[in-house]
Amino acid sequence: MNDSSSTPPTGDPAEEKAVRRLVPVWLEEAARHDAEAAGRARQEWEQGRLSPDAARELADWVTARVTDTGFNEDEGPSRQGPAHVSVADKTAVHRWLAARGHDV
Repeated sequence: MNDSSSTPPTGDPAEEKAVRRLVPVWLEEAARHDAEAAGRARQEWEQGRLSPDAARELADWVTARVTDTGFNEDEGPSRQGPAHVSVADKTAVHRWLAARGHDV
């Protein structure tokens, strides 16, 4: 596991953009369920790293929030705005975490 703040970025701007868009949404939702853990994760994020537990939570969250599933609005989840999570977004977050040494 490599969680140092000096970990180099993946170099893929699309992955970085997806992560920067979704992490704040994840942290906000997490704070409603466990404010203390979300506070720790937010502090880690601001320091440029995530603990193994936080990385696992983020990976699980983004997987569970995929809203671009091929269903129409009557059949499945639909959410507009920053919380819209496509399959490509999920893949980007997972790759971003893996590039930083997290097991996802």
